[in-house]
Amino acid sequence: MGIDFWQFSSDWGLAGLAASSFLSSTILPGTSEAAAAAFAAAFPERTLEAFLIASAFNTAGAMTTWWLGRFIPGERKVPPKALAALRKWGTAALLFSWAPVVGDALSLGAGILKLPFLPSLFFTLAGKSLRYAVVLGFVSLL
Repeated sequence: MGIDFWQFSSDWGLAGLAASSFLSSTILPGTSEAAAAAFAAAFPERTLEAFLIASAFNTAGAMTTWWLGRFIPGERKVPPKALAALRKWGTAALLFSWAPVVGDALSLGAGILKLPFLPSLFFTLAGKSLRYAVVLGFVSLL
């Protein structure tokens, strides 16, 4: 009996992916796509787990930003284009919460505008899951 190095490494890799995914969707910078791709390349048999972990934790980070936005008075903290998209498209604009720079602004703006939780969660999860599906699908083709 000993420690299975590869199992140990992949389990810690998933934990790192969870942390990277969560933090990348808050106002902190991050590269969760690279972390997900690297994990899937190293442990292709665990790609589905990587997809689920990255999607769930990236969504949780975005919804944390949404929640924090509910306590911020005024709209000055959000770029006008993000607010305009949210006013025009409502929670459906959160399909693009995965996009660099503007994604965090959309999540924060949705909170500031007090858009409803469940539709915000649905569109955020859908957009982020689609992004990871594309990234991990590309990795699996390599």
